Amino acid sequence: MAYRQGIDKGAVLQAALDIANEQGIEQVTLAAIAAKLRVKTPSLYNHIKGLPDLRAELAVLGLTRIREAMTEAVIGKSGDDALLAVGLAYVAFARKNPGLYDSIVSGADLSNPALAEAGDQSLSFLLRILDSYKFGEEEALHVVRGLRSMMHGFASLEMKQGFQMEMDRDVSLRHLLSTYLRGLHTPGN
Repeated sequence: MAYRQGIDKGAVLQAALDIANEQGIEQVTLAAIAAKLRVKTPSLYNHIKGLPDLRAELAVLGLTRIREAMTEAVIGKSGDDALLAVGLAYVAFARKNPGLYDSIVSGADLSNPALAEAGDQSLSFLLRILDSYKFGEEEALHVVRGLRSMMHGFASLEMKQGFQMEMDRDVSLRHLLSTYLRGLHTPGN
C-alpha cells in the first residue's frame, strides 16, 4: 500500500464518518479507515490516539451536528411548534446520518469531557425551549427524557426497518410528537 500524502486528523475523521454512514458504526475500524485512505494502519496513529478516541470524536461530532440541525429547525418558533420542529429535525438527522447518529449512542462515554460538554449543550438547548412551559427543573428534565426517548425510539426502529406497513412514517412521527405535546398541557402530567 503506497503512502498517501496529505492526510490529517480531519481526513481520518471524515473517512470514519463515511464508513459509519455507509456501512454502520460497527464497521469503523482502524483497518477499514486505513484502507479507505490508502495508508498503512500504524500511520493513523500520527493523527489519532486510537479507535476509542476516534469513536468519541465521532460521537461529539454527531451531538454537535444534531444540535445544530435542531437549532436551525426551531428558528422563529417557540412552544409546541419548536418542540415539534426539534422532533422532526432529530429524526431527519438520523435518516441522513445513520452511522453518525449511531455513534452518539454507542460512543456515549460521559467521562470524556468533550462528549459530556456536547451532551450538556444539547440538554441546555432543549431546556431553553421548555422555558415557555414553566416546568420546574426536575419536571423539565423528565420532559426532555420522554421527548428524547420517543425521537430515539422512532429513529432506531426506522433504521432497523421496524416500520413495514405501507403507511407514511412522517405522518406517524407527527402523530406521535403531537400526542406527546398535547400531554404536556394536561394537568397532572
